[in-house]
Amino acid sequence: MGKRKKAAKKPQGKKKNEPLATVFPCLFCNHEKSVTVKLDKKAGVGSLACKVCNQTFQCAVNYLSAAVDVYSEWVDACDAVAQKGSEEGGGDLAPSRVPAAGRMGAGRARDEEDDDNDDDILDDEDGLDGYGGDGIVADDEY
Repeated sequence: MGKRKKAAKKPQGKKKNEPLATVFPCLFCNHEKSVTVKLDKKAGVGSLACKVCNQTFQCAVNYLSAAVDVYSEWVDACDAVAQKGSEEGGGDLAPSRVPAAGRMGAGRARDEEDDDNDDDILDDEDGLDGYGGDGIVADDEY
């Protein structure tokens, strides 16, 4: 008595890698798929341009660079300009891409008078457990 022969599996082909993106969203006009990146590896220049707001950017590339690298250089350059503008007090520049909760000194300056009138959850002065407003009343005030 012999063993049963196992069915031979066919060799699988190589997985095809999908190409990297060359179209990205614009940082200035927020349109999806409006920024196209072109690489000239012979000249060593990568350039991108927005179709909607006509923003352009160029940077140096090498033989390993891809379109994603040029886009990330642009994002870094925009952040650096915004960061430099916020340090110098330039109000006409775009804000940094840091969320508002993470920025130091975000919002307007608070006075001591404002603290008395606020209905903060932290400062519970009105006895409404941090909730207030015209249409909100405490449970015991029916």
